[in-house]
Amino acid sequence: MTASAAETVCRVMVFARAPTPGEAKTRLIPALGQAGAAALHRRLVMHCLRAAADSRLGPVELWCAPGTGDPFFLECERRLGASLHPQGEGDLGARMQRAFESALARARRAVLVGSDIPALSAQYLCDADHALEQGDDAVIGPAEDGGYVLIGLSRCDPELFRDIPWGGPEVLAETRRRIAALSWRCRDLPALWDMDRPEDLERLPEELRTR
Repeated sequence: MTASAAETVCRVMVFARAPTPGEAKTRLIPALGQAGAAALHRRLVMHCLRAAADSRLGPVELWCAPGTGDPFFLECERRLGASLHPQGEGDLGARMQRAFESALARARRAVLVGSDIPALSAQYLCDADHALEQGDDAVIGPAEDGGYVLIGLSRCDPELFRDIPWGGPEVLAETRRRIAALSWRCRDLPALWDMDRPEDLERLPEELRTR
């Protein structure tokens, strides 16, 4: 770890796509329309960034796709103080690995979350960091659909992210197998749900429905 990394204990990273109508939250378009799905996506990203800021764990990074130039991302930087980083090329695993390598070069610990987690809270993020602080190598926030909504690491290995069947029901189980094969200590947080399908709209908190 470099001297500069020692200055920051934890970095919180949020992964998000630009809220382009027709490209954001496409599975919600039948229920909300293109503009409505994109608007909900914007609210969810803001919600996750606010939770990250409220956690006060350390610098908040917004990792953007396809790039950092979308006006919404610039608004997030201006309003919430998140630094912007391009996700870059490759599948989700390659982009996550890149983000962790960047963060762990500058901090002892790093936590990464998606941008579609209505139940995400500052306390949930603090609980993840606490697990790492207590000596766990990894911490996972399971998703109800078989993936995960959060992963935190104090070290990084490409095997955690290579050739994972992203988007399928085996993501969490396969990631746990990889962590076990590395002989790492890992802790699970309580499972959360992510906003993905029209039926999930019934669970959406009122404050995220319209704004």
